[in-house]
Amino acid sequence: MMRKTREIKVGRVSVGGGASVSVQTMANVNPRDAAAIVEQARSCAERGCDIFRITVPDAAAAEVLREVKKSVEMPIVADIHFDYRAALASIEGGADALRINPGNIGSRDRVQAVARAAKAKGIPIRVGVNAGSLEKDLRDDLTRPLPERLAESALRHLKMLEDEGFHDVVLSAKVSSVMETIQTYRILAEKTDCPLHLGVTEAGTLIPGTVRNSVALGVLLSEGIGDTIRVSLTAKPEKEVRTALEILRSLNLRPSGPAITSCPTCGRTKVDLVKVATRIEDALEVLYRDPARPSPFPKVAVMGCVVNGPGEAKGADIALCGGDGDFVLYVKGESICRVSEEDAVGKVVEYALRLQ
Repeated sequence: MMRKTREIKVGRVSVGGGASVSVQTMANVNPRDAAAIVEQARSCAERGCDIFRITVPDAAAAEVLREVKKSVEMPIVADIHFDYRAALASIEGGADALRINPGNIGSRDRVQAVARAAKAKGIPIRVGVNAGSLEKDLRDDLTRPLPERLAESALRHLKMLEDEGFHDVVLSAKVSSVMETIQTYRILAEKTDCPLHLGVTEAGTLIPGTVRNSVALGVLLSEGIGDTIRVSLTAKPEKEVRTALEILRSLNLRPSGPAITSCPTCGRTKVDLVKVATRIEDALEVLYRDPARPSPFPKVAVMGCVVNGPGEAKGADIALCGGDGDFVLYVKGESICRVSEEDAVGKVVEYALRLQ
């Protein structure tokens, strides 16, 4: 059962208040390249992203945000560090929400100025506390565990905003340790009804980062803690989105999505199965979100050789069985044709649409 929290609106997306757990990611391209940001945002939206964050390093960069907003329907969060004027400019530029780091944005009066401007425009603020930028008094207080200090920092700045009459707040408190992440968010869940943004910061490259995020977020979400998530990876944002969706699906917090079976490969494999299976997986994720998608969505198997391939083909709506440099395509258990590695993805999508 999800923890009861106040509902916050980030553009058209509800966060908290019993809404579905939303998926976020962040642009990793030049923050002054509007075209690149738009391309990345659209790509992530196609793959199931709900909220997209971009860094706004200064007031001038807020003009880029304004341009991005013209071309992207997904809510855009302005990520602010150091310069509170960038937050004010982002509000005027049409940001759907702000993320501020109280540990580096400056004095109390600057936070208050941002809160007043955000309240006037009706946009929420995420207080994003990070273990690497705690306030000095909390950073130096080694008598208490880090999770307690992280939670105190977040709650301290929540109070600062609420003292200004600002209540549309989401909280996050991130650290790279899985166990400290879990402990920190458990403390926050006990002390506030604010929606919580879950994530493990600096989680690492694809495999270790996926594991760390899956463990930490999986534990918290299974306890009903968490209203929106971002899986931080040293990888493309699309990979973050995919990983986040799989975490939610594994906990029955999202529909199951495309059902794809693929083998681990062995010495008998004579095709580049890893590349083909990965491309098919990505193509089907995009198709799954298309209003014209087939219903029910077909089960797909991608197998490397003739040992298990034909058997898997019988249990799948569409199957590829690897041969000597190409595949045999099966539809509903019947052999249809041979296809090259280059054409395999297109053929699977083509027959998926035919099965409607």
